[in-house]
Amino acid sequence: MLDGQPVPDLPVNISLKTLNRHGLIAGATGTGKTKTIQVLSEQLSNKGIPVLMMDIKGDFSGIAEAGIKTPFIEERHAKMNLSFEPKGFPVELLTISKQDGVRLRATISEFGPVLLSRILDLNDTQSGVMSLIFKYCDDHQLPLLDLKDLKKVIQFITNEGKESIEQEYGRVSIASTGSILRKLIELEQQDADLFFGETSFEIRDLMRIDENGNGFVNILRLNDIQDKPKLFSTFMLCLLAEIYNTMPEQGDSGQPELIIFIDEAHLIFKEASKALLDQIETIVKLIRSKGIGLYFITQNPTDIPDGVLAQLGLKIQHALRAFTDKDRKAIKLAAENFPTTEFYKTNEIITQLGTGEALVTALNEKGIPTPLVVCMMRAPMSRMDILTPDEITVLIKKSSLTSKYNAVVDRESAYEILTRKLSEPNEAVPQEKPAKTASKTNSEKKEEGVFTKQIVKVLTSATFIRGAFGVLNKIFKK
Repeated sequence: MLDGQPVPDLPVNISLKTLNRHGLIAGATGTGKTKTIQVLSEQLSNKGIPVLMMDIKGDFSGIAEAGIKTPFIEERHAKMNLSFEPKGFPVELLTISKQDGVRLRATISEFGPVLLSRILDLNDTQSGVMSLIFKYCDDHQLPLLDLKDLKKVIQFITNEGKESIEQEYGRVSIASTGSILRKLIELEQQDADLFFGETSFEIRDLMRIDENGNGFVNILRLNDIQDKPKLFSTFMLCLLAEIYNTMPEQGDSGQPELIIFIDEAHLIFKEASKALLDQIETIVKLIRSKGIGLYFITQNPTDIPDGVLAQLGLKIQHALRAFTDKDRKAIKLAAENFPTTEFYKTNEIITQLGTGEALVTALNEKGIPTPLVVCMMRAPMSRMDILTPDEITVLIKKSSLTSKYNAVVDRESAYEILTRKLSEPNEAVPQEKPAKTASKTNSEKKEEGVFTKQIVKVLTSATFIRGAFGVLNKIFKK
């Protein structure tokens, strides 16, 4: 744009090759972020690239239906010498909460002790106990599938199985198990019990192409998740870790395998511990080699930690509003995130952009940031409104994934096995080793206490075999 008007025949295009280098879409409420995401999703789908979209506000379902030509849209496109052709796109509606949709789940075992400890913000001692719990369940064939399995095992090793646990693995502190249980209950109160369990979602089902060669736009419905940041960050970390663990190294390919848009991205970082932030930053750095692009959407770039912000190659900055001194400071910081330019006073331009206009800088095919430009964004080809409840119901019913994932599966696992064993007093608990007949001397007890921390440390290190981020391969299959 020049002097507030688009320059004809001077489109700003983004190289598909660089889309796995991640990005940021920022701007105040009402400045056009949602429509920018919709346009990008449409263009990606047209190129056969699947999309996963975190729909926090319920704004994106309309992408399944063709848009409507209006005089405003036609006039806007005429300024850019673009034609407007309404089009709908293949859509899957997904859910991890109480909303309708194809249900995404993961088992406790797939998380592994390392990832689960970081999500729960456990200290070193508690993390060691969590590793011991997973080790015990592995040794005694106790599948950990859902939250009630994990809670039951913790209760067992604290009470009925305490003696056998001490003989096999060393003493476990009641204070540690009590703290872990309380944090599990906190997670459960955010409806995490709907997420943990079977059938586990297969990552490849996010990467489907329809019969016309268009990539599916997978919309994760999260309207009721804003007051549950712990569940949201748990899901996101699980998803990214699972993708990293599942996808092969792609190398320097022509286009990404999947693009993920994370709306209201501040929810991921809002209550994240330092360990969890470090984990997210690590995954952001590494996952691009798998052909996955992550795009964070938020009101202000300062919502994103610096370590993550530094990894984002594409930046689309819609207008920010300066109502207070704090706002002005935030705008100044936001302007400093862009390449320096002699053509714009970036901190002033940010406050003067109209709706559907943005500052844009991307990476060229050599990975070099492009000069900063002010752009007018094209309008979406799909409906710029949400689907009706009836349309949502029809879309979910015709999905081929609904029958695959929405059936409730609660097969025998740790909870059922331990409950049955404890109700049969004449039967031993699962594969316990026989108790030693000789009582321990005081020196032996002291020596055992000394080695407890060493055992915990070894178990924590051993969890590396569960995968780069503690994700266990899906071994508990029907």
